[in-house]
Amino acid sequence: MTALVLTMAGAVLIGVSLGLLGGGGSILAVPLLVYVAGLPAKEAIATSLLVVGATSAVGVLPHARAHRVRWRTGLIFGVAGMTGAYAGGRLAGFVPAGVLLTAFALMMLATAAAMIRGRRPVEGRPTPRELPTLRVILDGVIVGLVTGLVGAGGGFLVVPALALLGGLPMPVAVGTSLVVIAMKSFAGLAGYLSSVRIDWTLAAAVTVAAIVGSLLGGRLAGRIPEHVLRLSFGWFVVAMGGFVLARQLPPLAGLGLVILVAAGTVTVAVWGRRRRGHSGQQRLGRAVRQRVGTGVER
Repeated sequence: MTALVLTMAGAVLIGVSLGLLGGGGSILAVPLLVYVAGLPAKEAIATSLLVVGATSAVGVLPHARAHRVRWRTGLIFGVAGMTGAYAGGRLAGFVPAGVLLTAFALMMLATAAAMIRGRRPVEGRPTPRELPTLRVILDGVIVGLVTGLVGAGGGFLVVPALALLGGLPMPVAVGTSLVVIAMKSFAGLAGYLSSVRIDWTLAAAVTVAAIVGSLLGGRLAGRIPEHVLRLSFGWFVVAMGGFVLARQLPPLAGLGLVILVAAGTVTVAVWGRRRRGHSGQQRLGRAVRQRVGTGVER
């Protein structure tokens, strides 16, 4: 009974994460279903795809009403991702569960470092309305393959791809990612169903709780500053990635790894902040010189 209550509470957090950050659903769902609900790893991954897919489909609604969704980019990314996700889901049947979870954690940590560091601002670069089609397709297939393999809805890869590489504002990247996550999660689930059985009663209960959380998270997303949202996403993924990775190792090795990961991430964050600060000082200096020059001409 206690495990069920904890699972439902965790499911609400899954929904809040998806609605607020546009990702993190599977990052929470897989450990929750494995370590709290007690499901085998592959069944947990398949169940997480169902939960995250349904929750994302509902969670996109408040973002759409607030005009925080790039529909063309999201749909193209999603269709490309579905192809990779289905292939990844079929391929996962031949890969040991421990390997899948370890790969899952390592990708989480790499993505978190990129989000915390942030993208270097470029002067005069306009915010794109939609992203280039070829680039969206390529990114979609790659992210989709990862989605199907490790059971991640892809938000922890889609959001950085849209925000860091595509240049979309963080709130728009969050809303658009939910479209992609829903499409790819269902495709990945279809691949898994050929080799994994799902406890549909548990999956339905977790999904309902997660949907409630996603609607709450969607309402909060538009009220939080972009840089706070990005940093929150990054540190959240660091915490969950370190936890999953540590569980795959002996206790002492796991503890040492968590300390090493934390130190490395802090270093990346500090370096990124200094780089952005230096860039900001340069822009300020150029602006002052331009004003002074204008004054002299006058």
